[in-house]
Amino acid sequence: MAGGPPPAHARVEDRIRCAKDTGLRRPPSREFAINQAWCATTAIAVDLIAWLQLIGLDGDLAKAEPKRLRYRILHTAGRLVRGQRRRWLRTPATWPWTEQITAAFNRIAANSAPG
Repeated sequence: MAGGPPPAHARVEDRIRCAKDTGLRRPPSREFAINQAWCATTAIAVDLIAWLQLIGLDGDLAKAEPKRLRYRILHTAGRLVRGQRRRWLRTPATWPWTEQITAAFNRIAANSAPG
């Protein structure tokens, strides 16, 4: 089965590892209610990362671990600007992954366009 899709349990294990790297490993408090909110927030973050990789990213970033995504994509300073009846994403031109960020933004915008 070389070259085929990974087994379902391997994908589940990857998502669990992603959740642990995103914040599930260390709850912030000893209070149950605070940790419950933390777990819900972590689950939302893991889902958003999975959808970003599925819909917006390609190449090595589509399979990257959360730490790499945070460094290359999520911590990038940028500004969403509206003008000429469009949305524009402004990112630093010197950032090495600006083209990949812009391509991901355009893919997501194209998927959410009405019509």
